[in-house]
Amino acid sequence: MEILFYRYNSICEPDILQVFSDFGITVHTEEMEMTDKSITPKQCAAKVTEWLTSHPLAFVFSVNFFPAISYTCNHFKVPYVCWSVDSPVPELFSNALKNEWNRIFLFDRAQYQFFHPLNPEHIFYLPLATNVRRWENIVLNMVEDEFAKYDADVSFVGSLYTEKCRYDTLIHARSAPGNSHAADSGDARPIISPYTQGFVDGLMEAQLKVYGYNFISDNLNDRVINEIAAADPDFYEGSDTYTDTRRYLVSHQYIGMKLAALERERTLNRLARHFHVVLYTRSDTSALKGVDCRGGANTLTEMPKVFHASKINLNMTMRPIETGLSLRVWDILGCGGFLLTNFQAEIPEYFEIGKDLETYESMEELEQKVQYYLTHEDERIEIAINGYEKTAKFHTYEQRLAEMIRILSEQKKG
Repeated sequence: MEILFYRYNSICEPDILQVFSDFGITVHTEEMEMTDKSITPKQCAAKVTEWLTSHPLAFVFSVNFFPAISYTCNHFKVPYVCWSVDSPVPELFSNALKNEWNRIFLFDRAQYQFFHPLNPEHIFYLPLATNVRRWENIVLNMVEDEFAKYDADVSFVGSLYTEKCRYDTLIHARSAPGNSHAADSGDARPIISPYTQGFVDGLMEAQLKVYGYNFISDNLNDRVINEIAAADPDFYEGSDTYTDTRRYLVSHQYIGMKLAALERERTLNRLARHFHVVLYTRSDTSALKGVDCRGGANTLTEMPKVFHASKINLNMTMRPIETGLSLRVWDILGCGGFLLTNFQAEIPEYFEIGKDLETYESMEELEQKVQYYLTHEDERIEIAINGYEKTAKFHTYEQRLAEMIRILSEQKKG
């Protein structure tokens, strides 16, 4: 079997590629988007066409959804297989989502339930996974100095989303020179009114107190949605969408990202008042107080050592992931780390809370559990071992891709 793996440099790609190869699949890779982010859909389609006309491909695969690939594969009647690992993915609103030759796998059940009715025979649910063997090769060879280097009461690895928060750029634009009086400037873009800013602030404060259920989208009114969409000249409104994307994107891509930034800043600052909190990030950390900020950690070499050596690994799932488990959950457990994460509705489907990992549903509960597990080492270590063993047995890329191929085989028979 030969396939084409269309790559754009997702951190998941090397592990998926390796497993496909281990399964005996001949994997060709197209890597032009790994170095050139200006590739147009037309160029993408042309390149995939070259592959399809020169190789007997069983399917074309990508991480996340590329409409240009979908249309091209549909033309040639070759399955296009993609696995979504992010949320939101605006491209899922393309009419290409409805193509017959799609085989789309979505990791967040809420995301799956939202998009599945658009192409029910060809959209599937598939949670994320981790590469336990890769992590074992690193953590089992750690030396004493590395355990000391990466030790912490609480560690967090990840973005603070300050640099990815489009909502902030719109708020800041309100008071920027030339934008405070849009009517006086012919080229000034629309601004967000005090009403909309106040409405969003109140909604976010309410959502920050609730875990396991996202109510932002249901409570946005048209005025707020339209103002935010109009305020950003780069708002995603493709000419090939099958529905109005504004409510979904405002709630997930704008407010959801702002929520992630607020939650991470507040949580880290609060914990740092009482515990040694180490942060590994390339984001701006100027708003943090008392947090031990150490810059970014290399995903493949340093991150697993952090997860394995830290007493408690904190995970804060960004709100656009409504019910699913982020990649960070699987990786921490796959490295044998103790995980304390915000509650997500899908966690009980895969893990036993208090046995394989721990969760929190309020800041007060988070503080209490950090304090408890720092003083109950035996329980903490046992939970980390249980989480690792369950992940190694049931939640690796081998298991996930075997399930994917099983579904693809059934589709082919049908």
